[in-house]
Amino acid sequence: MEFLSNLTFKASIKEIIDISIVSYVMYHLILLLRGTRAIQLLKGIFVVVITWAVSLWFDLRTLQWMMNQMFTFGVLALIIIFQPELRRALEQLGRGRLFSRSGGEEDQEINGLIGEVMKTMTNLSRRRIGALIVFERETGLNEYIESGTKIDGEVSAELLINLFIPNTPLHDGAVIMRKSRLMAAGCYLPLSENPFISKELGTRHRAAIGMSEVSDAICLVVSEETGQISLALNGLVVRDIKEEALISKLYEELKAKANSKPKAPFWKWRRTNHG
Repeated sequence: MEFLSNLTFKASIKEIIDISIVSYVMYHLILLLRGTRAIQLLKGIFVVVITWAVSLWFDLRTLQWMMNQMFTFGVLALIIIFQPELRRALEQLGRGRLFSRSGGEEDQEINGLIGEVMKTMTNLSRRRIGALIVFERETGLNEYIESGTKIDGEVSAELLINLFIPNTPLHDGAVIMRKSRLMAAGCYLPLSENPFISKELGTRHRAAIGMSEVSDAICLVVSEETGQISLALNGLVVRDIKEEALISKLYEELKAKANSKPKAPFWKWRRTNHG
């Protein structure tokens, strides 16, 4: 009896470990696919599976036959469709970066990103050159990335400044960043239709507010007329934000995933810092 008890306990531990490993792998695969076209394809696969289940439940033979044909060639089709994502996952696995990442590396990456962005904003603000920079977070922005010119390069102040120089091909649009990568420039964003927005705000500010209304993105704007820097988040905008407050807020929001403490509501932060 004691042997059977130990065997059951060992089997339970083994099952827990097995489920934990699978859950961990699936979680990181979802993180890898998030914000890509693969997410939309996964939704389509989910619809196909539901359709197949309905056909079995109601014994719809023709529909069952169609679903069976789709499943027969589905594995090969998935390999072809997900080839870019699979390649990226294997490359990251080979570098040892798929599942682990130290907090120090993440802090260094965020600090470097903020440093380059602040150099850019200060330079453009001083010269009164209009700019609109968007930071992607939880909500994928591929729809808007595809509306511009793909870059997928490392973020640097020199690159950002050159992108916004007047009369250059990509100056009239938004730059979208994903983590520490500059994904695209010259992107088109949705304009806010909020009737209470100040009439003083131009198209860039309305685009920044509009993007923050439909996603959790962080949007920075430099005004051509005044050179003031504004921050849009969650449908609200802080105009003429000071450098120290902007750095603090960017770090707080970009580091939000690693920070377990609840953040102050944006409206409260806005009132406290900028009246």
